[in-house]
Amino acid sequence: MSHAFKFFRAGGFDQVRIDTAADLLALKELDQKLWVALSCPVKGIEFDARTLSLIDTDNDGQLRAPELLAAIDWAAARLADTGVLAQQLDGVPLTAIKDDETGAPLIAAARGLLGEGQDLISVYAASAAEAEFTARALAAWEAAGSAAKPLGEATAAASNAVAAVREKLDDFFVRCRLAAFDARAGEALNASDDALKSLGGGALSVAHSDIAALPLARVGAGATAPLGAGIDSGINPAWAARIADFRETAVVPLLGARTALTESDWLAVQDQLAGYVAWQAGKPDGLPVEAEAVRDLERLARYVRDLLPLANNFVAFRDFYTKQGKATFQIGTLYLDGRSAELCVAVNDAVKHAALAGLSRLCLVYCDCVRVGHDGGEKLSIAAAFTAGDADQLMVGRNGVFYDRQGRDWNATITRLVDHPISLRQAFWSPYKRLVRLIGEQLQKFAASKATAVEGKLAETALGVGKKIDAPAPPPPKPTAQQAAVSTFDVGKFAGIFAAIGLAVGAIGTAAAAVVTGMLGLKWWQMPLVIVGLMLLVSGPAMVLAWFKLRSRNLGPILDANGWAVNARARINIPFGTSLTQLAQLPEGAERALSDPYAEKERPWKTYWAIAAILFIAVAWWTR
Repeated sequence: MSHAFKFFRAGGFDQVRIDTAADLLALKELDQKLWVALSCPVKGIEFDARTLSLIDTDNDGQLRAPELLAAIDWAAARLADTGVLAQQLDGVPLTAIKDDETGAPLIAAARGLLGEGQDLISVYAASAAEAEFTARALAAWEAAGSAAKPLGEATAAASNAVAAVREKLDDFFVRCRLAAFDARAGEALNASDDALKSLGGGALSVAHSDIAALPLARVGAGATAPLGAGIDSGINPAWAARIADFRETAVVPLLGARTALTESDWLAVQDQLAGYVAWQAGKPDGLPVEAEAVRDLERLARYVRDLLPLANNFVAFRDFYTKQGKATFQIGTLYLDGRSAELCVAVNDAVKHAALAGLSRLCLVYCDCVRVGHDGGEKLSIAAAFTAGDADQLMVGRNGVFYDRQGRDWNATITRLVDHPISLRQAFWSPYKRLVRLIGEQLQKFAASKATAVEGKLAETALGVGKKIDAPAPPPPKPTAQQAAVSTFDVGKFAGIFAAIGLAVGAIGTAAAAVVTGMLGLKWWQMPLVIVGLMLLVSGPAMVLAWFKLRSRNLGPILDANGWAVNARARINIPFGTSLTQLAQLPEGAERALSDPYAEKERPWKTYWAIAAILFIAVAWWTR
């Protein structure tokens, strides 16, 4: 390898540094196994769309490594000073263009755009010139078209009708010429018996391909092509509709009404439309010959400005990992739940994207974004990675605001979540939060069931009172032996329940006493260690699992789901991931009042209990 590349370590792998024009020009020597990406979509990324379309030479919507290398070589072949490729200019200097057979037309076009004392042809100026030349060429072509339309606006329909039957009519008249040349050819060039017999073996329709392959009409020396509309016109049924359209849109307007078409008539129709066909074929693709240099000048100006930053977001992910700027796949920032998520990518189908992006081990929030404007509104779907804080308040239906790279704000609503650990702190507290949540849910269920039971009893009581008012109740009958037994059973059942509750309370008290006794048997410095150990025993498994998932977070699946071909294990470790989501913080130097005039007035029971526990432990310690 003739070029000595430099590499930097980020994301858990080595990435090539592309700092100079020499680095850029030598990329074709770099083993593509060392490229971070080998393909990326043209749409859905933050990069100049016109530049990407120029590099995407096969127009398949994907930018691939060979196309990027070809663009670099194209620019280098037209630059006398390739160093401008690394100077972050907004165009190409006139003095940097080669003054040879390839570059001379570009220099001539550039001089026509530059004013006195100017040297830099900006991308904007080159693009405007290209658009102006395109407009001029199109206007000239449109002006020439008025003389090429013998039927006015109906000429296009006539030309299309002729094109639809041209091959079949040419075939028919050539067969008739051969029949005139040799009488033996007459029968041979018509449909053979075998061909007709083969059609009788199945169901037929006028669209049958074998019928369409038969001659247009009966072939003979000097025969004419029938144009009649009846079923006995003699036209091949598969071509009847197209011949009828040809007759009405081309033959009648150009030659007048007739039931048959001679070969001379057929040639006359084509002659009258030849000017229109030639005019259509001469429609400019965009530029006249003299403007090709202007188009190439625009391409060169864009390549000088964009090739280096594109390579640093394709061959390497420098902008993403060094945070010197936003990567091309970062389309904006989502503000939601007191956080700002910077890793936001465009998404076409959230369900399909999540199926692969879930392998990234990142907590992903999918949002539908809407921006209402004068044009009726725009829509956008995004996936945002939350890498700091917790997921307690992330839920479908919550609203936020998304800011795109142009600074425009969009209304964002969560539509889907891919749940993965966000931080070790979240994993540490998650068992306790789940326990509190579970206890709360059970208490709510218990309270709801009791409230329902009470409401039912009240309803029964109200009905009973109503009945007593309507009719005096008879004296209560004496309980039977069975009822007395049931009553005794109920009393026994409730006694058993209360006994069980007493045993449970006693067991809990015994366990608590054992814990307190054990704690009192320790030295003072051992007590905090035991408490920490118990907490780690509860939180440890969740933290270990979260640690492994956080270490395996990978950017690749998120981009691959969007059509990228990521060629490396682009890791997002814990420190770097934390930097991708910013938490709400008070600005430096801000004053903060700690008193809340609307805070709930509560007694400091927690403080009382803490003081009591400390006093109890102290007394027990000194009196043991």
